[in-house]
Amino acid sequence: MPGTAKAADATTTMGVSATVLNVCLVSATNMAFGTYDPTSSVPTDATSSVSVTCTPGTLFNVGLNAGATGGATVTTRQMLKGASPLNYSLYSNAGRTTNWGNTSGSDTVSQTSAGITPMAFTVYGRIPAQQSAASGNYTDTITVTVSY
Repeated sequence: MPGTAKAADATTTMGVSATVLNVCLVSATNMAFGTYDPTSSVPTDATSSVSVTCTPGTLFNVGLNAGATGGATVTTRQMLKGASPLNYSLYSNAGRTTNWGNTSGSDTVSQTSAGITPMAFTVYGRIPAQQSAASGNYTDTITVTVSY
């Protein structure tokens, strides 16, 4: 009987690798105060939302700049209608006592990402009462920066 052929095996290993990027994505909704009555003794409040998605385990800070108006600061921001200013402030808490600025470790919001689910942060805005402001539409643009 003829001999049966036996197949031989040869093996090796193959490395598999990937690099996970440390990345964050950010988006924000607009803040619309609606109408402001300069004769009222009550401030006008509004909110917006900032959404941040980062690689899991990433420590990040969310900062809000002073806006596009020259002379504005992170504690006294200004909307403009032409050259006429309307002061407002942005806060990180519902009581509107914690200013939200852009200095890490001081007035930003810090968080560590637990997963790739977006994390939402509410921005609390306030226009102080009884400002001397001409009628019309006032606007500003805030830059949201996520540092990680």
